[in-house]
Amino acid sequence: MLSTTLSPRHTPSLYAKKSSRAERGSIISQDGFHIATTKKLYKAVVNTKYIDPQKKELFIQLFSIYSGIDEKEVRRKLQKRKGLVVLSYLIQKKQAQYLKNLTYELRSYKVFMDLKNPKTGIRSIHGLNILESGETRVYPYGNILTPLIGYPQKTEEDGYTKIKGIKGIEKRFDYELSAKQNGSSHGKRDVNHYIILNKDSFTKPSINGLNIKLSIPISLQVKVEKMIDEMKKEMRAKQIIVVVMDSKNGKVLTAASSSRYLPKHIKRADYPSLNSAIIEYSFEPGSVIKPITFALLLDKKLINPYDLVNTHNGRFKIGNKVITDEHRFAWLSAENIIVHSSNVGIAQLAQKLSGREFHDGLRSFGFSTLSTPDLIYEKKGSIPSANRLDKEIYKATSSYGYSMRVNLMQLLRAYSAFSNHGKIIKPQIVESLIDEYKHETKIENEQSIQIIKSATAAKLKQILIKTVNKGTGMKTRVKGLVVGGKTGTAHIVEKGKYVNKYNTSFIGFVNDTKTNLTMGVVVIQPKKSQFASQTAVPVFKKTIDILIEEGYLTPSQVDIVK
Repeated sequence: MLSTTLSPRHTPSLYAKKSSRAERGSIISQDGFHIATTKKLYKAVVNTKYIDPQKKELFIQLFSIYSGIDEKEVRRKLQKRKGLVVLSYLIQKKQAQYLKNLTYELRSYKVFMDLKNPKTGIRSIHGLNILESGETRVYPYGNILTPLIGYPQKTEEDGYTKIKGIKGIEKRFDYELSAKQNGSSHGKRDVNHYIILNKDSFTKPSINGLNIKLSIPISLQVKVEKMIDEMKKEMRAKQIIVVVMDSKNGKVLTAASSSRYLPKHIKRADYPSLNSAIIEYSFEPGSVIKPITFALLLDKKLINPYDLVNTHNGRFKIGNKVITDEHRFAWLSAENIIVHSSNVGIAQLAQKLSGREFHDGLRSFGFSTLSTPDLIYEKKGSIPSANRLDKEIYKATSSYGYSMRVNLMQLLRAYSAFSNHGKIIKPQIVESLIDEYKHETKIENEQSIQIIKSATAAKLKQILIKTVNKGTGMKTRVKGLVVGGKTGTAHIVEKGKYVNKYNTSFIGFVNDTKTNLTMGVVVIQPKKSQFASQTAVPVFKKTIDILIEEGYLTPSQVDIVK
């Protein structure tokens, strides 16, 4: 707001001009909380030459009251230099409005003098100016939902501080969030210096950036984050990540990481947490890949679930590699190879697939491809080539989740097929775009893709339920809900060698009579135990408990027919 007036004897008709900067849009949770929002900053500028010396103290007192800045600080700045003085760069919107009103009060008290310009001879008054200086990004809920929402960076444009997204949702939807058009108006002014709106005046409205509405409710997110923070300490893990997704439409209900940061106060210690682990941490998945391998075999009718397989008491040699099982069995049915997580069994069954069939099958499930369009910088991982998978040893190791790299979102997408009649659905985090007039545009998810027969998916679903009821996932059982899934444990590679460190995981589904959810947990480098049944499984179970508590799942009074 410019508070400069020229004497009427030099300008018979005076005009006024007003401009306003459009704002960056907000990121909003599914339940309506503004997780990331923008606040405008203003600066207060005064020319000390025009302040009547007799009324300087009155100016200081009034400015202090209206701005909330201590009188001593205002006095110190005015005494430091003559001429144009910036009293503050960080005035909030509410105080800025108060100070704009103060400019008219100061005129009525004749605080500013009418001085003559020695060069032009024109007399003028330069009062208090309240000008937009920039914008700042505010995160009212601290580190909630980071690093998913990402963080911004300040940029300067004609002396105005703007915000630009660098990571996460802030970066992926930077164009949609960015302000589109600054507003301005000009025309003749009235005695109070307001623009007279008539046919001779001109107004260009400001167009703010769009608000991004997520599919994730903050009420659920807070509880899951708190839980995994506690479990991380208990398990002495490097990190825990959890994602819950609606199996039918792909909407993500929670995407939580125990490694978070404050977007406005990033420290060096936060650098490892800046990447969104759900898509940027790729790892060898271990046994959670076994149901995928089994589905490819079953879909091509290369196996029968009830065929007996010699599992050689948990020790079998392929080439120069000895494959071992944690639980040793002499013989297992094909489906019980999944239930009891036999490496020896699945390695032998996988030999029935050609290298091309195995490679194309893994790609059809979404591995080595981007899992979601809503995030950026995804590490899409890798799978062996068809030629490499023609070799027995690569076929064997890939069948139980080695020789390949995946991320958690890819696993969720793949497992959605088992609750979705053989169709996979892409995880969706951004639900809609909302303009400043509250008009909401829903973002439709991509069509689900049929990758295996419905009958194959139904059989795998039964096997994964059996795995929870009788196998490695028993501690995830909840009466009145259908729970299925698979544990995974995998060595970690450092400098090209497997070391004595592990990732554990549990990927599966939880259904009640109305809701089908696909869920995934990855515990990165737990020190308490290398077994998924003692690390990922308890986190999975606690997540189910939270979903029940928050009303997303309702257990039946009697066990649901599976």
